[in-house]
This record gives sequence, structure tokens and C-alpha cells, in this order.
Amino acid sequence: MKLRKLSIFDGVNVLFLLGLCLLVIIPFWYMLAVSLSPVSESVGGRFYLFPKEFTLEAYQYLFSTNQFVRSLGNSIYLTALGTVVNLIVSITLAYSISRKSLPGRRVMLLLMLFTMVFSGGMIPKYLLVKSLGLLDSYWALILPAATNAFTILVMKTFFQSLPESLDEAARIDGAGEMRILWSVVIPLSMPIIATFSLFFMVSYWNDFFSAIIYLSNPEKWPIQVLLRQMVVVGNSNFANEANLDFELASQVGDNVKMAAIIVAMIPIVLVYPFLQKHFAKGAMLGSIKE
Repeated sequence: MKLRKLSIFDGVNVLFLLGLCLLVIIPFWYMLAVSLSPVSESVGGRFYLFPKEFTLEAYQYLFSTNQFVRSLGNSIYLTALGTVVNLIVSITLAYSISRKSLPGRRVMLLLMLFTMVFSGGMIPKYLLVKSLGLLDSYWALILPAATNAFTILVMKTFFQSLPESLDEAARIDGAGEMRILWSVVIPLSMPIIATFSLFFMVSYWNDFFSAIIYLSNPEKWPIQVLLRQMVVVGNSNFANEANLDFELASQVGDNVKMAAIIVAMIPIVLVYPFLQKHFAKGAMLGSIKE
């Protein structure tokens, strides 16, 4: 009797989880199907999971435009540079705070905790960026988000969990703090570094609001801002940039929009498998060890 109840419970769980998986997968599959469909199928807005006729005209249309290729390159550059800056600032600051001999360590921790509760808001942030002369530059997107209190505290906890005997052995060999950080701490901290690298990359890749506020030059737009112009605002400007008339753009609008979304998803989807082996371990270690 117990075995029968257990099998029924397992069956219900499997069906429930399969239903959730379908709810997640079907929208992406639909976007892929529309992006691979010809103009005649995508104009009607019909729902289907398999294109009746396979074509790459939407992707050819996208990559024939300088604006889309430029925006894709801008996002890759912004994500790579921002992730490197975030890692350098976060690792060095967290390592410094994790050393109990650092003067003023407690005050710095309190100031970081304060920023988790209170923030200056968008207008003071904009005025600060403007006063520093960072408007219409990628540094306006990178420097204000170079680190945050949550990242520092989790990394600090992870660094403190490493055996102190490693530091002592390195110091006996004549290593300084930077040498210990580079040769001892960082190699042992790859799980937490990989985890936050993924967080930083996803954050920079998906951010469009900051770019809308600080970047006025369309040539510096990241891919997410261009997607917003295409999907929400309209694709007339995009069509004009590609030397195509708006009537043609409206005819292929649905599959072009879906193709743009698919292309914008690919880089992060490709990066995740390389960091996945560290992700689960790193997401837990820094948060539970003291």
C-alpha cells in the first residue's frame, strides 16, 4: 500500500515538474520557430511550434545591418570590461576586509551594511556621474556598479573560511599580501569567483535602463537597448539604418524581433556551461561558512 502511494506521489511530481518545464521551454521554442519562419508565416501572428518552411532570412536581415552588429559588439565589450572591473574591485576589497589586522575594518563593514539598507537614488547618482564627466561613456555604466555590499560580504566570508596556515606558510616564504592574494587565495576561491563572474556578466548583458539614461549616442547602444527600440518602441529607425523601407520591415517584423532576441540570448547561454561546475558549489560556500 505504501509503495503504491509512493508511486502515485512520484508520478504526480513528475507530471507537475514536466508541466513547469513546458511552461518555461515553449515560449523560447516558439521564438525560435518564428525566427526560422518565412515572412508569410510570421505576419499573421499565428501560434505554432514548428515552421512549415525553414529559412534564415530574419538572421540574414539582422546581420546585414551595421547597427545590430555594432550593438552586439558593444554588449560583448561592456560585459567583458565590466566583469573584469567588478572582479578586481570586489576581490581586493573583500580580501582586505577579511584580514582582521586591517585598521578601521569594523567601520568599513558598517558603512557597507548601511548601503544595503539606504541608497542615494537615481537623481543623485545621475548628478554624480555628470559631475565626473562620465556621461555618454561606458564608464558611466561600469564604475557606479563596480561592486556592492552583498558581493563583498559573501566573498569576505569565503576568504575567512580559508585556513590561516596557508597565509602563515606564504609569509614565512617571504610573500606579501598581494602575492598571497594572487598565488594562494584566488586559486582556492575559483568557485566563488566563477559564481560572481556569472552574476556580473548577466547583469551587464541584460542592463538597458542605465544605458538609456547615460548613453545618448546610438552607436554606443548595447544590444538590449536596440532590442527595446525594435520590440517596444518600433523598428522604423532600425529599418532606415539598414537602408530598407518601413513596409518591408513591418512585413518581417515578427521573425526579425524573435531572431534578435534569440541572438541576444546565445552568449550568456554559451558561457554558463563553462562556469556551471563551479556555480552550485560557489553559491553555497561563501554564504554558510563563518
